[in-house]
Amino acid sequence: MVLLLLYDVKNKIEKISILDKRMGIIIKQATVDDASFLAQMILQSSRAGKKDGLFDVLFGTDDDKIVLEKLEKLTQTEARSHCHYKNFFIAQMDGKDVGTLCSYEPRIATKETFIQALQEIGCGNEIQEPLAIVYECSFDTNRSRLMFDFMEELDGFMDVGILKALMQKSLLTARVKGYSIVQTIIEIGSLEAELLYKKLGFKIVDKKECESYREIFGRAGVMLLAMEF
Repeated sequence: MVLLLLYDVKNKIEKISILDKRMGIIIKQATVDDASFLAQMILQSSRAGKKDGLFDVLFGTDDDKIVLEKLEKLTQTEARSHCHYKNFFIAQMDGKDVGTLCSYEPRIATKETFIQALQEIGCGNEIQEPLAIVYECSFDTNRSRLMFDFMEELDGFMDVGILKALMQKSLLTARVKGYSIVQTIIEIGSLEAELLYKKLGFKIVDKKECESYREIFGRAGVMLLAMEF
């Protein structure tokens, strides 16, 4: 029975890959050579229309060059945080990288692992206060559920099925690992991200407002969205 299920999932993955290619979209597993593009997408996602995102605050600068250099290193640390390149799929069109999706397991990519990764790239005690605020204004996500993050595409590549193709590939891979629910966390007021996730089938299951979060990021707090698949 297990072999039949795995065979069925494998066939579905192959069929989606063929369909994606017909649409001009190719989904590939990220490698260490993709660190620069991943850094770009992580920064774009973390800012989400704000002047400063999490990594601007953690690194103490909004200088794109410095932040991107640090993010490139963060995707390659020994500690496998949610930002690690192995958690990413990349979408390509005509040989060009155009989108990303990170899917990670909370039981592996823990808060402690993220701190270890940040320390690996030279961050010190200055990260403690902003991280404490972020973690205070968050959710105790179920470790038996998969998490999505950094679902992003380049400007000019909207509405061509890129994010849907990334999500389908990620969910099929997740099903092989035994997952049936995927979650994501977005900021309250991030309307574009909220509309996108709802369009893909996610529903809001919880909200948390925090004044300290608003003071740093200019957003009221965060929302937890989930989808069964």
